[in-house]
Formats: sequence, C-alpha cells, structure tokens
Amino acid sequence: MADEEKLLCYEIRDGTAWITLNRPEKRNALSEELQEQLSASLWAADEDNRVHGVVLKAAGPDFCSGYDLQRYDQPVANQVGTQRGRAKFDDDSWHQEKAQRLRMTLFDMHKPVIAQVHGRCLAGGTDLALLCDMVICADDAVFGFPPARNQGSLPSHMWLYLVGPQWAKRLLLTGDSIRGDDAARLGLALRAVPASELEAEVAALASRLALIDADLLSANKRIVNIGLELMGARTLQRMAAEMDARGHLAASRARFNEVVRTDGLKAAVRMRDEPFGDSFVKI
Repeated sequence: MADEEKLLCYEIRDGTAWITLNRPEKRNALSEELQEQLSASLWAADEDNRVHGVVLKAAGPDFCSGYDLQRYDQPVANQVGTQRGRAKFDDDSWHQEKAQRLRMTLFDMHKPVIAQVHGRCLAGGTDLALLCDMVICADDAVFGFPPARNQGSLPSHMWLYLVGPQWAKRLLLTGDSIRGDDAARLGLALRAVPASELEAEVAALASRLALIDADLLSANKRIVNIGLELMGARTLQRMAAEMDARGHLAASRARFNEVVRTDGLKAAVRMRDEPFGDSFVKI
C-alpha cells in the first residue's frame, strides 16, 4: 500500500509513538479496517520497550467525523451463510461489542495515550478520544454526538465520568456540540490551546511522560482505570454497545437509513440536523 493510501501513519520519536489517522479525504471516518489497524498499532506500541506513551492525532482538517456510514446505503442484512447479519437485535449487539473491543484497547493498554484533537471530533471520534487517558484539543475544536438525535445511542460512553450526569444528558439527549475551550472547562478535555500551539503542547506533555519509567506509567494508569472499573466504567461500556443496538430499532433510525438510500448521506444528515439550527452549547 502506498504511503498516501495508508489508513494510519505510525512513527516512534523520542520515546513516544505518534499514531495518525490518515483518511483526510473521508475526514478520518472510522471504517472497520481502520479500527482494526488502530487497535493493532496501539498494542504494538504497548509492547515496544522504546515507547513510554502514545499520541493519537489525525491528518487533514478534522480529528474524526465519526463512523464510516458507507454501509448505510444497503438494507440491514439478515444472516449471510453461516455468519451473523445485523437485522436481529442480538446480532447487532454482537457486532457493536466486537467493534467496541477494538476501541477499548485505548483503555486496556498499559501505556498512556494522549488524544490530540483538532477540527471536528464527532460521534465515533468522541468514542476514540474519550477512551484516551488525556485529551488536549484546539480551542476551536468541536465535540459532539449528533447521531444521538435519530440514529442510535453511544456505543462507547465515557461522558458520564468526565462531565457528570447533567452535562452528559444535556449534550447527548440533544446531540448538541461544544467547542474545545468549553470542553476543557467541563472536563471533557484536559486543556484547550490555540490550534497553532496544539502540536507543541502535546509534544511537551509527551516528552514529560517519556522521562518516566514505562513500568511506573503503567502502574499509575492502571490504578486510575481500575478505579473507573470499580465505578462501573467497563460494565457501562458493554451496556452502551447493547443500548446502541436497541437504539437502532427506533423508527427514526429506519427513516435515516431510508433517506440515505434514496437521497444520499448528506440529505439524511441535513434532515437530522436542520431542525436544531445552531447546535453549539455555550458553557
């Protein structure tokens, strides 16, 4: 595969593995193949003794626009041969959990991961970023989960632990978005800086992690994450995947899929978002 066709770029530099989502023409939409490659790259970095920490970033104007919706233009499949389809609730839930296990690498791996977020971080993009250990964003970045308006619920869910129940409900029950500076005020991000300073800010933090013995980084990350597990975080992730499958049974989801098939994805997204007008919440 030519370099420009790679779904991911991977580089080890000064004790840090820099992993870059590389589908800028698709605004880094998460295809199944990209998620599989990302999980494999994260585990490779976790195993590499040269690596103390990981930075997850993205090429192009956006961090990630969400999950790749190309399959939405096809009717929901029943069983194909001996393999599961997606039409039945349990089959859909099974597929959601399978994909979630790939994302949970960010949570389960021993070494810390910094998400470097610029541009739009929407839907599946938030599922990635919020499973990272720290999020540093551009102050004009955009965080939100607009598909919660009519397509389903969140298949991964760290919002509750980062912003608390009221703000999680405010943002997820409406699908509204917030900008990076407000995300930092709420705790969705650790810090927001001007876009021109983002790379340097992340590199400075990564260089500090590189000064620490990787075994100690692992011990301290795992203490915090086990604490989150004791607060139900892992169980909530499993429930989130199953609830998303439940959400896929909503009539609004069927309508969205039908508009994608008849008029295209842009028309379906426009139908979803136009009634909300300005979707930004000011903190």
